[in-house]
Amino acid sequence: MAPTRTEISTAQKVLWITGASSAAVVGAAVSGSLATATYFARKVLTPDQRRPDDTDVLAVDADRVTLAASPETVVPGRYGLWLDGGSGHARVGEILERYGHADTVVRRLIAVDQGELVPGTARWNSYYYWADPLTSVGLPFRDVAVEGELGPMPAWLLEPRNPNGHWAVLVHGRAARREECLRALPVLLRLGYTCLVVTYRNDPGAPPAPDGRYNLGLSEWRDVESALKYAVAAGATGAVLGGWSMGGAVVLQTLKQTAMADFVEKVFLDAPVVDWGDVLAHHARLHHIPPPLRDLGTLVMGRRATRHLVGVHDPVDVARTNWVARADEIRHPILIQHSVDDEFVPAGPSLALAAARPDLVTLEPWDTARHCKEWNLDSGRWEQVLAEFLTR
Repeated sequence: MAPTRTEISTAQKVLWITGASSAAVVGAAVSGSLATATYFARKVLTPDQRRPDDTDVLAVDADRVTLAASPETVVPGRYGLWLDGGSGHARVGEILERYGHADTVVRRLIAVDQGELVPGTARWNSYYYWADPLTSVGLPFRDVAVEGELGPMPAWLLEPRNPNGHWAVLVHGRAARREECLRALPVLLRLGYTCLVVTYRNDPGAPPAPDGRYNLGLSEWRDVESALKYAVAAGATGAVLGGWSMGGAVVLQTLKQTAMADFVEKVFLDAPVVDWGDVLAHHARLHHIPPPLRDLGTLVMGRRATRHLVGVHDPVDVARTNWVARADEIRHPILIQHSVDDEFVPAGPSLALAAARPDLVTLEPWDTARHCKEWNLDSGRWEQVLAEFLTR
């Protein structure tokens, strides 16, 4: 499609403001591809609560379920299935049958928690657990509200039998739910941590950001800081922070930005976004977006004069999210568990950060597991690694 006069003038303005001079970037922008670049950037920054079915259930027996083979359904471990548009749920376990490149896989049916599991479509649930801590894991909890700068944010508060005075604040990932963090609760409570499973801006039930956009951790960290203040007010003597995926990026920004950094003792991260630039490059490749357009989208979201093109209130400077480049700023002991087969957040930056700061960063490399599914693959190993890190 030929560029409009407005697209060309806007692209030229962006290039002048950002100081871009690469012939490839100029050619891409003036050819009318600014719209593609900004669309790519908007997709990254815009919360999307749609959760369509993505798994075909082919047959159901008393203790087994047959599924269409997919990159998710053929990986070993324990997972969940959302049923009936999310109102029902089932849990599945190990693979029982799969021969060669067969297009079906049979897994053990652990339980149908709610609803009816019948042939049809369902949605893969990587959290395994599906509801609040009591319903999912049998752990008593209280619903509390953490007061943030934008308003109250719902959270789950769980108290151990033998509290050690320290809290664990758990932060889920982009477009995820609090249930993502439930997997860490049993081991943390056993170690004596009071657990606060938080929400943050743009989550369902939490206040929206002024622009309704994700800021890749550059604003969300303030909500984690509010959770730390909540812990202090409740008598906590110290805290650990845990983050999954983008929650890891939020936690890393918190460590740098908050005045409460000294209150944080240790950090554990699961498949974290250590460098958003690397994640954007990965997804641009997956969607066949040329590097010049990817770079243009990054420039647009990061400049005050052009931020309106992607709908953000403040510029989102992706360079500030590169903790490999900022490795010398790390001050806290950090555990990273990350699979080299992560298809959504490549493990390269996690490995690079551990190599750059072996004095503070402990890396537990995994394989086979897909994004944030290390626990699913081997929960015993995941919990043991975390327990050893926290008790060292």
